[in-house]
Amino acid sequence: MDQEDRIALFLDYENLALGARDHLGGMAFDLRPIADALAERGRVVVRRAYADWSFFDEDRRMLTRSHVELIEMPQRMGASRKNAADIKMAVDAVELAFERGYISTFVICTGDSDFTPLVHKLRELNKRVIGVGVEKSTSALLPPACDEFLYYDRLEGVDLPSARSRRGRPARLPGPDLQQVEQEPEPQPAVEEPVRDVDTLAVLVAQTVAGLQGSSSGEVTASTLKRTLLRKDPTFSESDYGFRTFGELLRHLAEHNVIELAEGPAKGDPIVSLPEHGDREVAFGLLRSVVLDLAGGEGAVALSGLKNQLRRARPDFSEKKLGYRSFLQFCKAAATSGAVHLQWSPETDDYLLTAHAS
Repeated sequence: MDQEDRIALFLDYENLALGARDHLGGMAFDLRPIADALAERGRVVVRRAYADWSFFDEDRRMLTRSHVELIEMPQRMGASRKNAADIKMAVDAVELAFERGYISTFVICTGDSDFTPLVHKLRELNKRVIGVGVEKSTSALLPPACDEFLYYDRLEGVDLPSARSRRGRPARLPGPDLQQVEQEPEPQPAVEEPVRDVDTLAVLVAQTVAGLQGSSSGEVTASTLKRTLLRKDPTFSESDYGFRTFGELLRHLAEHNVIELAEGPAKGDPIVSLPEHGDREVAFGLLRSVVLDLAGGEGAVALSGLKNQLRRARPDFSEKKLGYRSFLQFCKAAATSGAVHLQWSPETDDYLLTAHAS
């Protein structure tokens, strides 16, 4: 545990909540995707959110269930609520940086460029800074100032209210049944109740290993993976899925080509990685064939809605089982392999995929 990063999480809550409402189709802000992303990066020891909470009564319940300390910034006559919250949050972050030397990473959740000087100061104090914000309400000045910046609407677990591209436009796939297909919701694991399905567990493990590999230059050991799964869900237990030990669970997933195991630095603590080939090549081939069928050989197919078309051809398809955080990331990998061609189209405000019959 001493090797783990200690993280302090600060939320400019009004900026996040209004950004989600105004730019993500009116959806409510959810802390869980941020918590899951941070679980792959370290141990969160401080959680604070700043706002005039009389404006966010329902949100208070969601945050307190996640053990977030709510810092009240009431609106006063003749004073700016926003500036008061910003100043208080910046002062608290710098104070914590001096008083808690063991905290190595500060996560500043906002899209407001006014926090750029705070980011610079924290990095000057030898702290790693991760920013989080809604893409369309984030100033272009803030992300380059951070060590890492996560767009909230791109995080795993953020379910946008309808099938849209990253840029917010409706899907444009051809086909007589498109409207019906686009309205079919993607199956999601329950959040409040434990999921006992082993296939869902495979998705969770592959997704978590991919996140750990992407956020760390080191190898992922079984013990690190288990700690991360417990951060995502403190009630996680391999026995709920019918396995006696975590090692038995990993061996089962390795036998089904979800992960690969190699000898680790300590006995009983193997290195866990994702397969480099196998099912990925099959999935790339599936994507190519679906694009060819929809496009009639030479046309282009929009990214939005394409995942539902793949599921029509293969109901068990999931890019997360292959270690990809999003369907877009999967398509980019397929394009890198040469299976398809992927290009952004300003005219359609979406990514377009093409494939040529060989």
